[in-house]
Amino acid sequence: MRHGGFKQALTRLIFGHRGVVIGLFAAATVFMAWSATQLRVEAGFTKLLPTRHEYMQTFLEYRHDFGGADRVLVALTVDEGDIFTPEFFQAMKEATDEVFFITGVDRAQVKSLFTPNTRFTEVVEDGIAGGPVIPDDFTPTPEGLERVRENVLKAGIAGRLVANDFSGAIISAELMEVNPNTGAVLDYAEVSRELEEKIRDRIGVEDVDVTVHIIGFAKIVGDITEGARRVVVFFGIAFVIIALLVYLYTQSVRLTAISLTCSLVAVVWQLGLLPLLGFGMDPMSILVPFLIFSIGVSHGVQMIGAFGAEVYAGADAGKASRSSFQRLLVPGGIALLSDTIGFIAILVIEIRIIQEMAVTASVGVASIIFTNLVLLPVLLSFLRVDKSYRDKLHRRSSFMAPVWDLLFRVSRPRAAAVVVLVATGLLGFGLWKGHEVQIGDSEKGVPELRPDSRYNRDSEIITDRFSIGVDMLAVIVETVPDGCIDYGVMTTVDRFEWFMRNVEGVHSVIALPTVARVINAGWNEGSLKWRVIPRNQDVLVQAVAYVPTGSGLLNNDCSVLPVYIFTTDHRAETINRIVDAVKSWREENGTDRVRFRLATGNVGVMAATNEEVSAAQFPILLYVFSAIIVLCLLSFRSVAGTLCVVLPLALVSLLAYALMALLGIGLKVNTLPVVALGVGIGVDYGIYIYSRLAEDLKQGVPLPQAYRHTLSITGNGVIFTGCTLAIGVCTWIFSPLQFQADMGILLTFMFLVNMLGAILLLPALAHWLLPGSRERA
Repeated sequence: MRHGGFKQALTRLIFGHRGVVIGLFAAATVFMAWSATQLRVEAGFTKLLPTRHEYMQTFLEYRHDFGGADRVLVALTVDEGDIFTPEFFQAMKEATDEVFFITGVDRAQVKSLFTPNTRFTEVVEDGIAGGPVIPDDFTPTPEGLERVRENVLKAGIAGRLVANDFSGAIISAELMEVNPNTGAVLDYAEVSRELEEKIRDRIGVEDVDVTVHIIGFAKIVGDITEGARRVVVFFGIAFVIIALLVYLYTQSVRLTAISLTCSLVAVVWQLGLLPLLGFGMDPMSILVPFLIFSIGVSHGVQMIGAFGAEVYAGADAGKASRSSFQRLLVPGGIALLSDTIGFIAILVIEIRIIQEMAVTASVGVASIIFTNLVLLPVLLSFLRVDKSYRDKLHRRSSFMAPVWDLLFRVSRPRAAAVVVLVATGLLGFGLWKGHEVQIGDSEKGVPELRPDSRYNRDSEIITDRFSIGVDMLAVIVETVPDGCIDYGVMTTVDRFEWFMRNVEGVHSVIALPTVARVINAGWNEGSLKWRVIPRNQDVLVQAVAYVPTGSGLLNNDCSVLPVYIFTTDHRAETINRIVDAVKSWREENGTDRVRFRLATGNVGVMAATNEEVSAAQFPILLYVFSAIIVLCLLSFRSVAGTLCVVLPLALVSLLAYALMALLGIGLKVNTLPVVALGVGIGVDYGIYIYSRLAEDLKQGVPLPQAYRHTLSITGNGVIFTGCTLAIGVCTWIFSPLQFQADMGILLTFMFLVNMLGAILLLPALAHWLLPGSRERA
């Protein structure tokens, strides 16, 4: 059966059984709505990990021995004086007790002044003495507080658990992947809520001189989840604006209702299919349903535009809906397939959260294929078209005629040359500025949240007052058993530690050799000249014997010696500089006996993620553009026509990179999918424009006249589509979450500029590329 015969047969099948079609859609929608009630918001730390990356293999292997990147820091600070007051210690004890019982906390990994694993050692007349920093018989008297102050200095925890200026103290806790009470995946939003209710609200209120600061992945997820809930308000605003625009476009309440209903049905199907496929909704993907709604409306507008053109020509609703269905089945299907490919392409990034986003969006676009290409024209066939509606279409046609008379000139020689020349200049700008985009975060603080958010303020305070923060990269040094009492091994690690301290962006470094040198000096009356690694093995044993495995500085048989590198921030340039320094060192100094492995800690996760994104960005674009080129070639059967569609798309993608560089938006987990999505969705404009243009050109109509006719039929829909998509996402710019604001900026730019590319650059390229176009101009 030929192409046209297939469309005729499908039209008879669908429109010959309209009642059955609507009944099936209604039943499916009711079922999907029920299924959507089973959808749960799920966030997990491991979903952010590129688990096959070299660094993450190290991370997963040693996370249980030395802790991972999934930790929470609770800092209590005072604005005046120091922490050695009864009130502060009472608050610290209460906060420590509360942290112990936060859901999901690994109690063996909790560390603060009040935990027994915070110990000191000192040299006394009889040898070495030690004990907990806060002894069992502690009382908050002046004498007791002074004794704790001395123990803090002996333990060497100033800068780590106690602020450098003694203005605060930290409680550090590691989180488990599962809830030990239920066995289910740990709910980070619940952990965040407990931290707020049990610690910040209680301690901050009862102890007015004590301020609580909380940072960590769970807190980030909690703040993102809270901000995502408020995004529903922006969706409501966008819905109202889009509804008004659809009404202005359709000039009919019934057409507006049909378009919005079909798009909402697609969203319901999307949300209903996710639980059936075993997926939840991550807070980072909470905006995808809103994007699907906007895409649904934009494609619905194309169908309504084609329907209106048929009605304008005198057809009734039944004939107009059938003709619209046949006319848009192929270009609409190709456009939606391109959208789907844009989403599916990001599956190549082996990070679960991105892959879940790809599945979520792909399911949504697949739903639009049914609701907009089948349900929408069937519903349109039931309408009654009267003379008043035709009069509205005629008035709109007359109103837009001057606009089309102006725009169609870009298909003429002189204007086409100017447009191509401008596009060439933009290409040069994009190539110049686009390469400056950074892989990873470009600003301090957590980029998913606003710079002035409470989390980022807390993080800044902790970084300023302590020698550590939540930004940490741990290099795992693997050596021989008993390597910690081997002078050669310890010296190599010590030199590495010193080397990393002098790398720009490193705040501080902690490893076993430093502690061993301090203890060795302690055995020799504290003399600074004895702060060295002892060459004699017996003396070296004496220097490390009192360092417990619970310190995280060594494992049970001394074959693994982590080096903890605390960074000043987690900007991409900082991470790259530090990781490059580690790689350079291990290439020159690593041996079979001393192996330096990257990396654990949250900075290690970021480094692996950045490298994964860097490796995936060009393959993703290659896959998306290759698929679009193949679809266009199969549909239009013209290399020149395919270039007319694809070249504007490539230019806008390059300009999007330049925009990211100008605005300081890094290419990362949140923004890389946007580039692919913008390409997949942006091609819709070109497909709809060129498919209509090609029909007239095949009939021998000169290019300018063919483009003028194309604009009068498709131009309204394309311009409206660009505005609809842009409005649907531009409200994200005002989100309390920075990553959503960044996505809103980029998508708004790509939707609008892709629309302009299809309207202006595509016909200009057609003049120069299509066979015979210049002769027919």
